[in-house]
Amino acid sequence: MVYKVIGLMSGSSLDGLDIAHVQLEEVRGQWSFEIRHAECIPYTEKWAGDLRRARTLHVGDFLKLNTAYGHFLGQVVNEFMASHHLAHEVHFIASHGHTVFHEPDNGATCQIGDGASIAAATRLPVIADLRALDVALGGQGAPIVPIGDKLLFGSYDYLLNIGGIANMTIQGADGILAYDVCPANQVLNTLAAHEGRAMDEDGDMARSGSLIPEVLDELNSAEYYRLPPPKSLSNEAAGDLAFPTILQSAHGTRDLLHTYTRHIAEQVAEAIKQHPHGKPMAKLLATGGGAFNKYLVAMIAQQLAAYNVTVEVPDAKVVKYKEALVMALIGTLRWREEVNVLRSVTGASRDSVGGALWLG
Repeated sequence: MVYKVIGLMSGSSLDGLDIAHVQLEEVRGQWSFEIRHAECIPYTEKWAGDLRRARTLHVGDFLKLNTAYGHFLGQVVNEFMASHHLAHEVHFIASHGHTVFHEPDNGATCQIGDGASIAAATRLPVIADLRALDVALGGQGAPIVPIGDKLLFGSYDYLLNIGGIANMTIQGADGILAYDVCPANQVLNTLAAHEGRAMDEDGDMARSGSLIPEVLDELNSAEYYRLPPPKSLSNEAAGDLAFPTILQSAHGTRDLLHTYTRHIAEQVAEAIKQHPHGKPMAKLLATGGGAFNKYLVAMIAQQLAAYNVTVEVPDAKVVKYKEALVMALIGTLRWREEVNVLRSVTGASRDSVGGALWLG
């Protein structure tokens, strides 16, 4: 079967909306993919601010924002389809939305972006609310990308996504395990902003800095890193983990960037150490915006060499749009009424077929 799907993903870094038109094909249980068209639509300052403040709104204003953001997503999809001449080339849309609240231990998660509004705007079927059922079943609701790692990238032992938060999928003989490793780009980008830059391009500022051992030790000592998986970080929890140490430091920005880059690399290495592959050599696939940070990737590779793990960075389209691709796959599995969220990853009481379907 062949499915032509638009996947939508908005990550914690708030740099924009990732939109990917993908073709997915399943033949005798084997999946393949092609990212046919993809873009990142930057958020205006207003949208970025509205999404950042969403969790602080009163109920009425929150619901209005949820609806308005859904219509915005639908409008973006319509413009994307028009620019790439995709009339009659999309079977349905799978939308992750933007996470504005995530407390799975209290049974609650919310990804803003009303699916009904997307469906109304595009007149296409929409699958949204992808995490809600897993949380209702006692799971963390995150990560949900590992089903895509299993079906689309099964040849890799480890899959690292370096976004606002870095998360890892471990594919071993005993099954799949995945969890949020540590805050990542949201910290690096915040530090880069102190120098008037949106990001630390290629990690050049971090490369020119020096290690601050006491700051690194404090970062690595956080209680979260001693918790066993399944575990996940909300945007707020990630900020609480890193920012008090980083933002209250009197050290220079470049030294802090160098030290935090080292922290990310050490936490990735710690995840490998805790979950060894048992092979002569293993492979890690690095994606997400942080995979373009050459210094960060080099530091990770240096740390992982001791565990006989090589780091691979795929082509730019996969690096940028892997999460939107996987959202399209998750939506496709929901369309087929097949498992798309794994209990071994989230800690839920069972595997589930997550997602609400809105017929446009």
